[in-house]
Amino acid sequence: MQIDWILMGSALVLALAGVAMIYSTEGVAHVAWGKLFHFKQLLWIIFGFFGLLFTMSMNWTTIVRCSYVLYGFNLACLLLVALIGKRGMGAQRWISLGPLSFQPSELMKIALILALAKYLSDRGEEIKRPSQALVPALLALVPTLFVMKQPDLGTAIVLLLTALGMMLLFGFPLKYLLYSAATGLLAFPFLWGLLRGYQKQRILGFLHPQNDPLGSGYHIIQSQIAVGSGKLLGKGWMAASQSQLNFLPEHHTDFIFAVSAEQLGFLGCLLILLLYLLVLSRGFLIARQGRDLFSTLSAGGIVIMIFLQVVVNVGMVTGVMPVVGIPLPLMSYGGTSMFTTMISIGLLLNIRMQRYLY
Repeated sequence: MQIDWILMGSALVLALAGVAMIYSTEGVAHVAWGKLFHFKQLLWIIFGFFGLLFTMSMNWTTIVRCSYVLYGFNLACLLLVALIGKRGMGAQRWISLGPLSFQPSELMKIALILALAKYLSDRGEEIKRPSQALVPALLALVPTLFVMKQPDLGTAIVLLLTALGMMLLFGFPLKYLLYSAATGLLAFPFLWGLLRGYQKQRILGFLHPQNDPLGSGYHIIQSQIAVGSGKLLGKGWMAASQSQLNFLPEHHTDFIFAVSAEQLGFLGCLLILLLYLLVLSRGFLIARQGRDLFSTLSAGGIVIMIFLQVVVNVGMVTGVMPVVGIPLPLMSYGGTSMFTTMISIGLLLNIRMQRYLY
């Protein structure tokens, strides 16, 4: 078996580094057993790794055939979320299964990539005409609207931009996508009206965080303090005062990179980003060497999805992008996010192995 050990190893190192950072934020001696997030995250890594192995060993033809089924199942789950989903932190994003809950919008990322890859590879050159772009556009827009309704602006952005990236990778004329972008800009006043109040405040807080330091600008200001206080070498592991004293909100989820910057400093964050670059570069190489168009588009879509999440998360943590609630893949706390990313790595490994079967 031609396994890409570099890709697998880099992903596991990032996941374990995330556990270490989550552990450091808890003040473990003072946290109840039920809130030991690092232990739960470790269980999700083990569960996700089995998912990686299963996906890596699946028959590729079966994956191709099930692409639309997987998309339809996840779309149905998004509908269930809208009807009977579990609410938390002002959003309705989860489906409860007894003591467990999962977030279908995370799994939809993979489902959308596979469905788009299937449709584009089946239609070939004919899809490059503007009139033929309606179906892939709908494949992306329908789940995006469901996710925005929850509301989850960050995941909606990832879904939409991943789809656009795949269409560019496929060879869809750039000018038509630019027309679409121009249309989106013209529709901005209407889209602004669809945003929730707190989402508008986050965008305004990004533009002028000092105007409301205890409100919409609080996340960005505290995150920048954490990042800046780490300096070159960091304060050291377990010395994350911003998160341990709860100045930094969501420190174990969306702002785990700020925690890393505070403890590990610039050099530590550089090492983390180099590991992500290694994952992305191996994925890009796998996409280039895909046996067929479906494999290439699937691998390319996964690389685009992971890249977008890393860029947006690091951007919002450092204050160069608005806070939109996107987790850092493999490092942020979250079961469904971890499982989805591990499945994505498993798909990349499977695609690479196809090259050596014949």
